[in-house]
Amino acid sequence: MHSIRTSVRTRIGTRIGTRIRTALVVGATLLGTVGLPAVGAGGAQAAVTTLYVDNTAAGCADAGPGTRSVPYCHVAAAAAVAGPGQTVEIARGEYEETDLTITRSGTAGAPITFRGPSPYEPGYGGSAVIGSSAHPGGGLTVRGARYVVFEYLEVEAAAGRPVVLADAARDVSFTGVSGTGGTGVRVTNGSARVSYARASLWGAQGPVVTVDGGSTGTVVSTNSIISSTGEDHASVLVDSAPNTVVVGNSTLGSCSPGIVLTGASVGATVENNAVNAGRDIDSPCDTWSYMATGITVAASAVAGTRADYNVVDSRSGGTPYKWAGAEYADQPSFTAASGQGAHDFVSPTTFWRGPDRPLNHLIDSADENAPGMLATDRQGKTPVDDPTLPNTGTGHGTRDRGAQEFLGVGSAYTPAGPVRLLDTRSAIGVPSAQAVAAGGTLDLAVTGVAGVPATGVTAVTMTVTATGPTQDGDLTVYPHGQARPGASTLNWVAGRTVPNQVTVPVKDGKVSFYNHSGGTVHLIADLAGYYGVTGDLFHPQGPTRVLDTRAPIGVPSAQPVAPNGTLELPLAGTAGVPSTGVTAVTVNVTVTDPQQDGHLTVYPHGGAAPDTSNLNWTAGRTVAGLVTVPVKDGKVSFYNRSGGTVHLIADLVGYHSAEGRIAFYPGGPTRVMDTRLSWGRPYYRPAGTVPAWGSLTVFANGGSYPASATLNVTVTEPGAAGHLTAYSGVGPVPDTSTLNFEAGQTVANQAVVPVDPTASTVVLHNASGAPVHLVVDSSGSESY
Repeated sequence: MHSIRTSVRTRIGTRIGTRIRTALVVGATLLGTVGLPAVGAGGAQAAVTTLYVDNTAAGCADAGPGTRSVPYCHVAAAAAVAGPGQTVEIARGEYEETDLTITRSGTAGAPITFRGPSPYEPGYGGSAVIGSSAHPGGGLTVRGARYVVFEYLEVEAAAGRPVVLADAARDVSFTGVSGTGGTGVRVTNGSARVSYARASLWGAQGPVVTVDGGSTGTVVSTNSIISSTGEDHASVLVDSAPNTVVVGNSTLGSCSPGIVLTGASVGATVENNAVNAGRDIDSPCDTWSYMATGITVAASAVAGTRADYNVVDSRSGGTPYKWAGAEYADQPSFTAASGQGAHDFVSPTTFWRGPDRPLNHLIDSADENAPGMLATDRQGKTPVDDPTLPNTGTGHGTRDRGAQEFLGVGSAYTPAGPVRLLDTRSAIGVPSAQAVAAGGTLDLAVTGVAGVPATGVTAVTMTVTATGPTQDGDLTVYPHGQARPGASTLNWVAGRTVPNQVTVPVKDGKVSFYNHSGGTVHLIADLAGYYGVTGDLFHPQGPTRVLDTRAPIGVPSAQPVAPNGTLELPLAGTAGVPSTGVTAVTVNVTVTDPQQDGHLTVYPHGGAAPDTSNLNWTAGRTVAGLVTVPVKDGKVSFYNRSGGTVHLIADLVGYHSAEGRIAFYPGGPTRVMDTRLSWGRPYYRPAGTVPAWGSLTVFANGGSYPASATLNVTVTEPGAAGHLTAYSGVGPVPDTSTLNFEAGQTVANQAVVPVDPTASTVVLHNASGAPVHLVVDSSGSESY
């Protein structure tokens, strides 16, 4: 969900409730303008660059020097003496200042700065609070002062008192100065060039932010603002204040008006705001809908005013626009009549992801060049590119509207192979040709090579092959630099060559391979593609059988592939795959009845077969493996690298194309199920085998609304030969296979499985006449 995703009311209440309440109230109430000692007068004062305020310090003294060792107890004490170029550092705690009024000025090149702890820096331990939940005060007032900066404070104002008041103030900025209660924030009495940004405000007795009294050049930017329910109090009211800028804010009107310009508020800019006047994020206002107007600009404020790139929530039941006295129910009519809002949307401002949800018009769509726009969002986060939505904004095109950047974006896939990245037998990807030692780890650089970008890569997909193992064992492929997980990628017996596709997150540009055996093993890795901020999006399909040379399916007649022969399989326009625009497919390929040892190479149609492999077999064995392969001319090719014939089966599980709403969220590898042990998701399951012809339900880890799960599935201790089918669990078990096994064999295969949308689960079906144990590791999910 985007915009105001968590109620500011809840967040502020939580932070207040967990603050350290050890403030020492020393002496009578102090005013920032009278009755205070002149500390460090003359030249000595100018030499001090930082004054400290900490009422939790045992030696704090308002008559002291304001040093780190002897700080002031009250902010007012520092405010009475601070001069140009000085910074007042305010420690976390609650400061019961009945009336904190700032009257002293800095200069253009040397402002006075009041700074609390930043929640976005390491070591943050809580806020500096003006007032307290038990004793809210008179708020923070700047009266007649110039060139003053306030950063990262919280203000709890008493009834009838402002959270922040800029009274005849000039060139004053408030960044991260949040508050609750009182009469909100007000800029008035001819103030000029006051900015108020990156704050959270809630619960004002009146408009939450008011700019009036002939104030000019005020900027209200990148704030989360919630107004009181059922009162005709705007989230932002601009009254007779020319050239005001209201940009990048997220407002929740609670059945009150959103942004209102009235009086002579000409020359204003209202852009990039997410305006929601609903009852509670997504609820209509019913009888109060007449007050739930999105954006209102009076006729007296129209001249020179620009309103565009806003999203006005459509669910309040109120009028989205009132412009020069006329009401407009939608963006087209508003734009046609006023010439404004050409890039506006009347649509939801908060979202849950899912296949049937409307497009989120807030994402990657802001006017980055609007006046007052900040480089980062309310929490200091830089914009990120959501690969599932077009970049329709100005500038970089990736800035979101509203106060909060949507950061929970997935990754897109770029086919880049197959190409060999690692072969320990011939010193590819490693400095010398040597096997990986028993219990050894190999780190492989996967970015900046073979066409993979040097930065921005979140995961890679590779076919990994273990060959020449001297003892039984298994391999774990995982992100470089992380603790080795309790998961496995493939299993082998001594002397056997075993491949498996793996999708693994990338860290520091590398992935790691751990040889979990008592003997040496050679490793091969063939790149299929990589994930990052740009690329193609996945579309789960099936699983659907698209090739079976025994049947025949996908070929004109039932016959095996000849020795060293090539089979070309058309996929575009079949089994739900579009006829154009497909860049890659993911298929589960099975080799059966091979007459001689060999391996299979799956590659884009039209070129020569690369020196890579996807499946390895010994004569007479049936083996399966997942393959993600680029599509060319709508086809893929299969090359039988052996001296004997072989039958091929392929089950389609999805395709990639430029358009789509599903992105990949890499994670893990993480063990999510082991039937040899007891597990609790999606239900409590005691240890025990999956029975013959029985099924196991597994929870799909990943994004907020998974469409398919990327799993590594291992069958172990099977009592009879058979195969495993992974599917969504919706409908009957499909006539496809994910992996094949023989009695007593341990075998693994990666599976990309559509998810049951009602339960976020997948089902693994044991198609054999005896029980099996299953081990399941998650590598992430394709999610909305």
